[in-house]
Amino acid sequence: MRRWRNYVIGICSIAVAGLVGSAAFFFWPHGLPQVEASKSQPTGANLIARGEYLTVAADCAACHTTKSGKPFAGGLPFKLPFGTIYSPNITPDRTAGIGDWSDAEFVRAMRSGVGKHGEDLYPAFPYSSYALLSTDDILAIKAYLTTLAPVSDSVPENALAFPFNQRPLMRGWKLFFVPWSPFQPDPGKDKRWNDGAYLVEALAHCGECHTPRGSMFQRKQGVALSGGDVDGWQAWNITSDKEHGLGNWSDQQIADMLATGHAKDRGVAAGPMREAIDLSLSKLPQSDIDAIVAYLRTVPPVPGEADHKAVRRERGELDASSTSTSTTLQAGKDIYAGACASCHGWNGEGQFNPRAAILGGHSLADPAASNVVRVILQGSSDHASAPGKTMPSFAKIYSDAEIAALANYVVEHFSGREGTVTVEQVSHAR
Repeated sequence: MRRWRNYVIGICSIAVAGLVGSAAFFFWPHGLPQVEASKSQPTGANLIARGEYLTVAADCAACHTTKSGKPFAGGLPFKLPFGTIYSPNITPDRTAGIGDWSDAEFVRAMRSGVGKHGEDLYPAFPYSSYALLSTDDILAIKAYLTTLAPVSDSVPENALAFPFNQRPLMRGWKLFFVPWSPFQPDPGKDKRWNDGAYLVEALAHCGECHTPRGSMFQRKQGVALSGGDVDGWQAWNITSDKEHGLGNWSDQQIADMLATGHAKDRGVAAGPMREAIDLSLSKLPQSDIDAIVAYLRTVPPVPGEADHKAVRRERGELDASSTSTSTTLQAGKDIYAGACASCHGWNGEGQFNPRAAILGGHSLADPAASNVVRVILQGSSDHASAPGKTMPSFAKIYSDAEIAALANYVVEHFSGREGTVTVEQVSHAR
């Protein structure tokens, strides 16, 4: 019922935005912008190298490459409550990709969410963040993309329910929620902080996942970076709040999580966050990681839901006999003993591999165990499925009831909270 209520609210909100968009049509900037690189823009091989770095930092491959697909050829589905959107081909193919796009058309798409032919683009493409990029950086990204191997593969058509399939409605949405000018450095802050702000707010677009959404599917900037939902995965609070966010993390723990996907006593990244780390953040120079840490330290604290507070039991309580032996929990405990303890250990600190250390993560203290359920079903690995960096999927081994029991046991064992995972929840996640 709640889902349908939100759906109806969304339709009404989009309809209002559409009316505003229709009024805004006459002054919305559909024309091509004046595009010119600054005198400080590198040229030749240096420009391409700069563009490659920016493309990695912006994590373009994650959205524009399907699993086992050709790089940047698009076709990745984004399943939303009102339909499915497919990422476009951004290789330099002149028909299927962006090979015949002008610099001005590319800048307009990145800044205003308008395609080559004037069509309004959907904000699954995070132009509300990329609008903050400098013209030089957008042009450098385009210069790098033109060096890729062209791929002629077309992508499926979007499948959106009415009225969301009406692109002009996006004009009103953009009028409200897209920045009108690029990022401006804060003169009261040092270069490292400003570099971190540019990375978090613009290039790495962290808020697209870590900020909750409103009824118009916009980011709630008043509680920016306080946590969001990404296709059923929880993106956790990364504000400076000490109970729900990063306020009690050390600089080293934050840096380790960003650069490697795991940090001592803070668990391990999985799902979309692991992908962002593997394809993007782990490839950034240490100076960028330090800049992100410096900026995140200053993000105003935003408290979250009580259930999303990272809590854990004391190490002395984490042994094979520490959990209650109710019938349901015993079933989950038996599965953990046979499938999980050999890698993660009963104490959650990992047996032979630091990446198997799960103790301290937000996910293990979440009664709904959304991320725990999904990582059990889907597993976790990098794109190369490298040994020592892979957790197998258990979707074909265990039933929905068994996975629910395992997830509830994991939550109780590591946090002391009562898990609330149901069979229906697992079935939906599957």
